[in-house]
Amino acid sequence: MSEARAALVAEADRALAGQDLARAVALLEDALALGEDFPALLRLAGVHRAAGRPRLALDAVHRALALAPLDFTALMLRASLLDRLGDPNAGEAWGHAIAQKPAEALPPQLVTVLAEGTRKHALWRDAKDAAWARHIADAESRADAEERGRIARFRSNALRRTRPFHSEPTHFHFPGLREREFHPRSLFPWLAQIEAATETIAAELDAVMTAERAELVPYVQYAAHQPLDQWRALNHNPDWTAIHLLRNGRRIEANARHCPQTMALLEGLAQPVIAGASPNAMFSLLAPGTAIPPHVGFNNARLVCHLPLVVPDGCWFRVGAETRDWRRGEAFVFDDTIEHEALNPSDRLRVVFIFDLWHPDLSPVEREAVAALIASDAGSLPDSR
Repeated sequence: MSEARAALVAEADRALAGQDLARAVALLEDALALGEDFPALLRLAGVHRAAGRPRLALDAVHRALALAPLDFTALMLRASLLDRLGDPNAGEAWGHAIAQKPAEALPPQLVTVLAEGTRKHALWRDAKDAAWARHIADAESRADAEERGRIARFRSNALRRTRPFHSEPTHFHFPGLREREFHPRSLFPWLAQIEAATETIAAELDAVMTAERAELVPYVQYAAHQPLDQWRALNHNPDWTAIHLLRNGRRIEANARHCPQTMALLEGLAQPVIAGASPNAMFSLLAPGTAIPPHVGFNNARLVCHLPLVVPDGCWFRVGAETRDWRRGEAFVFDDTIEHEALNPSDRLRVVFIFDLWHPDLSPVEREAVAALIASDAGSLPDSR
């Protein structure tokens, strides 16, 4: 700020302190005639608001936002002015301000204003959602269940209730594959066969858990020096345990021999066969009160299937923006390279049968290429994947 402008702004502050609003406006306009200045524009907006001129205040705020479009204070002031004017866009404006809320603590007065703005934004969003629902009701009435789910998510994303999530594998990304948090059951007609075998698989789980020489190992087993802070709490921790039947392409005989019918079911599925990496199949045991933090898998050429076997109340699983409760015997297929997490808030053990699958978009030659490349590098991959 130039010395001349600084002097004019200081004089405007003195005028404002003396309740001489007209002189404060004139001095600020003189200061701004020397060039647009963000702090001076916010002062001008504040003076116009205090003088009961919300439209002039809004003009000054818009000039300030042209200099700093994401400034939290300016966005809050804009939303409150639109509210005062009864503008139908006020609810959306509160959302813009909320999105720029700083991480540090706010003054108590501003916390109160923000809470009220949050309430008004929620009301605006509900009204917008209801209006959109009316507009698309005809098309939605002719949609099947999967289509209705995608249409609902379309609305939710547009309202910023959810956000798009994408495949972000830690190691291998194959282009052009459909990114879906949970893939449609119609792509996997054998899911009904797996679900029908729930009692059989659960009985074999019991057999392997009580076997004298079964191998139960921590699910996460990274070397301590690896830069994977997300796993710090669960690395080598028995709170999340795996009973591997197939691990990185190897049959774990100590466990698999107790599960002959489960192994037979797997033989008919399109599991990746990649030396040193796949197929994989296991029972995943999550201890009471244990959370699996948000994470992603290593390779988007595969998908993962869950068959819940032991599911205490309250256990849930999130992939991207969709959260599901596990239900015994209800299988689903998801993309583990999209951020996902899980929680067992109960006081009982949770057990899910897990195995990997080829992504159905891959052609046979693409599967061959993926397998060859990953196998050539399997020795450098983390053991927990």
